[in-house]
Amino acid sequence: MQHCILVKWTPDAGDRDALAKEAEAIFAQAVANGVATALTIRRNVINRPNRYDLLIELTMTPDMLPAYDASEPHHRWKETFGARIQQKAIFDYE
Repeated sequence: MQHCILVKWTPDAGDRDALAKEAEAIFAQAVANGVATALTIRRNVINRPNRYDLLIELTMTPDMLPAYDASEPHHRWKETFGARIQQKAIFDYE
């Protein structure tokens, strides 16, 4: 299963490349901890108000999702970036 998180940063969130690198480090820990099996980070290349800035894609089995939700990296992601996120969408697919 692919667990996707689309992120639109707030206008004052800061340097988008630095934010993406910091997010990647946090989500890489989810893979290292075994609550996901792979990670892909994609940055938007068109900076427009109606575009998301970042796509985070974690590979996991559906039964891994509860462990991911309870994991330290997931909680750190929310604590670190919650105030800097203007809009977020979650999408899971096979």
